[in-house]
Amino acid sequence: MSLNELPGAELILPGLDDLHHGKTNTVGSLLVAIAATRLAEAGLDVPLDRLAAEPELTLYARLQDERDDAYPYYNALLNRLNSFCNALELRYM
Repeated sequence: MSLNELPGAELILPGLDDLHHGKTNTVGSLLVAIAATRLAEAGLDVPLDRLAAEPELTLYARLQDERDDAYPYYNALLNRLNSFCNALELRYM
């Protein structure tokens, strides 16, 4: 199974790419920052020196600016992130 097949890959993999290119304020890069330790421990190359400070607050504030349904969408994104992390950890066990 490739990383592209994991649930949430459509958010996390572009987020990793964004971080590698210095984009720290995208939805994907903020999600990666939220779970950076977990992702790195599972074997992904996370540029830890490029992570946004307080990514949870930054992501929520961004969603509030963009959407009327920020709270449920924020929770849905965190669920996708958790699904990706869980699947990644199972893949490497």
